[in-house]
Amino acid sequence: MLNRLQTLLILVFILSSFPVFSQKIPVNQSDQTRLVVVINVEQMRTDYISRFWNQFQQGGFRRLMNEGTVCSNTSMDLHIKKNITGVPTLFTGVYPARHGIVNDSWYDRLREKEVSALEDNYYITVGSDSEEGQISSANLLMPTIGDVLKLNSQNEAKVFSVALNASSAVLSAGHAADGAYWMDELTGHMISTSYFVDQFPGWARTFNDKRFADLYLDRDWATLLPATSYTESLEDDYILEPGYYQKWNTFPYNLKKLKNRAGNYKVLKTTPFGNTMVKDFALSLIDAERLGQDYVPDLLALNFSSMDYEQGSFSPNSVEIEDLYLRLDRNLEHLLNFLDKKVGRDQYLVVLSSACSTSYPVAYLKEEFNMPVGFVAPESMIALLKSFLNISYGQGEWVEFVTDQQIYLNRELIEKNGLELGDVQRKAASFINQFEGIKLSLPSVDFERGDYLRSQLATIADSYNLKRSGDVLFMLEDGWQPEYKFKRTIYTDNARIPLIWFGKGIQKRITINPVDGVDVVPTLLNLLGFDIPDYCIGKVIPEVSQ
Repeated sequence: MLNRLQTLLILVFILSSFPVFSQKIPVNQSDQTRLVVVINVEQMRTDYISRFWNQFQQGGFRRLMNEGTVCSNTSMDLHIKKNITGVPTLFTGVYPARHGIVNDSWYDRLREKEVSALEDNYYITVGSDSEEGQISSANLLMPTIGDVLKLNSQNEAKVFSVALNASSAVLSAGHAADGAYWMDELTGHMISTSYFVDQFPGWARTFNDKRFADLYLDRDWATLLPATSYTESLEDDYILEPGYYQKWNTFPYNLKKLKNRAGNYKVLKTTPFGNTMVKDFALSLIDAERLGQDYVPDLLALNFSSMDYEQGSFSPNSVEIEDLYLRLDRNLEHLLNFLDKKVGRDQYLVVLSSACSTSYPVAYLKEEFNMPVGFVAPESMIALLKSFLNISYGQGEWVEFVTDQQIYLNRELIEKNGLELGDVQRKAASFINQFEGIKLSLPSVDFERGDYLRSQLATIADSYNLKRSGDVLFMLEDGWQPEYKFKRTIYTDNARIPLIWFGKGIQKRITINPVDGVDVVPTLLNLLGFDIPDYCIGKVIPEVSQ
C-alpha cells in the first residue's frame, strides 16, 4: 500500500529529469487563488452550449459564458481520440508522445504481452470489495497539474479528482494526489485505489451509505422539460438511433430494467443522474477536506460523463443528449453557488473543457445528408494484411498485435528472416493505404527519425511513443468510422473541444485565436503565480492571463 513518503518519492523521481522550477510568491498572499476546479465534460461538443442556450438557466453554462473568458477556437488533435488519451493530455500539458498513455492498452514488446494503461495488481480497491481499484497511474510518464502544485507547495496543496470512470479519475489526479474517486460498477459506490488512499475516509463512507445509485436507478428517466421544448433535437423515436440494447430509444426509460439487464450499475454512467452523483460527491469532498480554506491553492479535477459508452446509441442531436445537458446545466449552477458560499465568490477559479469530443454517426451523415462516409472493417483489413505479408515474406505470424489504428508487427520474426524492419513497415503501411476510408497509413520508422514533426502529419507524431506505439499507424478519412464484429466502437474524429475560464482574475471576453488543449496547464500555472516547467509544450493563453 502506497504511503505518503512513497508517493512523494515517486513524484520526485518523475520530475528529476526536468529543470527545477519554483513558485513565484504573490505580493499579497491573501490574494492567491484558493481553489482550482478543472471540469472535464467527457465527449462534449463545442456546439452544445449554443444549441441548448435558450433552455439553460442563468447560473450554469450561461454564467460561465457571460462572466468568463471563452476560447471558442480550441482543439486537441490526438491520433486516438478517447478519454483515456485526452485526460492525461489535458492535465499534463503534453501529448501522448511524452506522457505515454497512447491507448487503453498497448503491446509490450519486451514482455511480449498486452499491457493495460491502468491495471496494477500491486494496489487494492479502497471503499469496496471489488477489483476495480487494482489500478494506478504508474504508466503515466509525466506529472499532472496537481503534481506540480504538490511539489511547489511542499505538499501543502490538496489535490483530488472525482469521476464516474476510473481512467478519468486516476489520470486527472496524477501521481501525488490525496485522493481519486470514481463509481464502482459492481456496487454503485464511490471508491478509490490504495495507490492514492490508505484508508477510505469516513465522509466518503457516509456518502456511500446513502446509496444514491440505487435511488437514481429505482426511478424512470423522463425528460426534465415538456417534450415539446426539445426543439434542438431530432424526434425522440428517430429511426437511426439504436438506443439501449438496440431496443429502447424513447422516453421514459425504466432504469431499473436497464440495470437488471446490465447486471451492474454501469447504466448510471449513461444518464444525467450519474453526473448528479459526481457533483454531490464533489460537494461533500470540498466540505470534508476543507478545500480552498487557506492561502495554498488546492485542485479538484471534476469529470462528468456524457452518455459514456452509449454515445453511439444516441446521436449528438438526440433528445437524450439535450436532456442530459439541461440537467448538467443545473448541476453546474449548484456547484458554482456552493463554491460562492464555501470558498468565496472571488477566491476560486474554474476551467471547463473536454478531454474528448464526439462526432456524428455514419448512418446519420449518410442517410440524411448524402455525405461520402462509411465504415472501415479493421478485422477484415488486418486479415487481408496477414495474407499479403504471407505472400510477400512466407508463412508466419507477421502481425503480433492490433489495437485502435495501430498495428504491431512481429519484430522477432522479421529479424529472424533477415528483413529490414523499416521495409516491412512501409510495405504494410502501403497495403493499408489502399483501403477505402483510410486517410493515410504510415510506418513508425519514419516517426522515429522525426520526419513528420513539423508537417501536417503532426497529429500522429505528437501521439507516437517509441516504446508503446505500433509499427504501422493509420488515420481514417473524415466522417468514416471503424466497425468491429465483436466489440463496441469507441471512436471520434472530432478534435474540437470547449474551453471556458471563470472566476478569480478572469475577465469577460471571447477569443477566436487558435488554442490547443495542452495550453491549459501552462495558463493555469501562470495564473497561480508558478513558473512553467520546460516540458510543457503548450503556451500561456494571453487572453486569459491579461
